Amino acid sequence: MSEVTYTGEWDRAEVAAYLADATIPLRLACRTPAGGLWMLSLWYRFDADAERLVCATSADADVVEYLRENDGVAFEVSTNDPPYCGVRGAGRATVSPDEEKATLRRLLERYLGGTESALAERLLDPDRDEVVIELDPRRCYSWDFTERMRDASE
Repeated sequence: MSEVTYTGEWDRAEVAAYLADATIPLRLACRTPAGGLWMLSLWYRFDADAERLVCATSADADVVEYLRENDGVAFEVSTNDPPYCGVRGAGRATVSPDEEKATLRRLLERYLGGTESALAERLLDPDRDEVVIELDPRRCYSWDFTERMRDASE
């Protein structure tokens, strides 16, 4: 893994804390094999030790083919309501099987609080193949508009 460059409002530790605590989907941008742009939202968890974002999706998802063709990505994890803050960046993605669905189970716990729902049951179906998408950022930029939006968000 290469060194990550951090710029913007927060330092490395603050970015790590934000990414570990935020339970909002990650927006992932990549290229299609034909050179077009593709964006999607994925659940993620932040692996602070590796400075890596870890996602899961169906092995049949279009993005899996796209990332295998071109591993360059951009991403963003940001709030949708004022005051706006977040982290965006660019890096590389790797795709690997999640045969035991361990990553998916961790994400279901993180976002839904467990695996006891119809959605979790559908996603964990034994006939559904799952993959892990690991994002290795090369650079991260953070912003926090809390101060400048204080009167707009009260």
